[in-house]
Amino acid sequence: MAVKVLILEDNPVARGFLCRVVRESFSDIHSITEVSDLDAARRLLGHPPGGRAAPGIDPFQLVMVDLELPDGSGLELLTELANYPATRIVTTLYSDDEHLFPALQCGADGYLLKEDRFEVLVEELQKIVRGQPPLSPAIARRLLTHFRSGDSVAPLSVASPPSAAAPATVMMTADHERLTPRESEVLTYLSKGFTIKEIAALMGIKWFTVNDHIKSIYKKLNVSSRAEAAVLASKQGLV
Repeated sequence: MAVKVLILEDNPVARGFLCRVVRESFSDIHSITEVSDLDAARRLLGHPPGGRAAPGIDPFQLVMVDLELPDGSGLELLTELANYPATRIVTTLYSDDEHLFPALQCGADGYLLKEDRFEVLVEELQKIVRGQPPLSPAIARRLLTHFRSGDSVAPLSVASPPSAAAPATVMMTADHERLTPRESEVLTYLSKGFTIKEIAALMGIKWFTVNDHIKSIYKKLNVSSRAEAAVLASKQGLV
């Protein structure tokens, strides 16, 4: 299967990691194109913001999209790819319903967590060849739990996905303030045992910025240590 791939990811470390995953997943790679924002992706696909991408002479077969980007939401591109003949895979750190279901409603064919092990991501991507949806194990379990419990998904207007100016926030219980998406990302890494310097490298930010996020997380969650934050985050279903 000759695969022409587009990877939309603003974090250079994560982008390199995803490139390695793709190369390992498919034996016949046509090309891998990397972009870091929506504007660059749209230029490649040849459509304006809010338009519809149309297949050219040599279209991409696989498009991997991060949800949080410097110039908007990956949901916007998923919607714009509605008529484009490519497999659309979300690659993100977020496993919560507030990110998962809007992505699926906007047309995602799969949903992978970048924090999964390399070999897990390779195995999931290879499912494309067999006509199966690539889903991280945690996401597959969440979907099963959701539908078994009979929960309903709130309707979403796919024509108006969340914008960068008003990023989605993670809902906490009434006793806590909301965490921003960046704080949620830091908290996920903290819970996995990454150091501040490692988190900074993964997110493409300075270590002191990570430290500021951690201070804000501690304040909002009313905790004083990494262990307390990780336990509370687990109980709240944030990681």
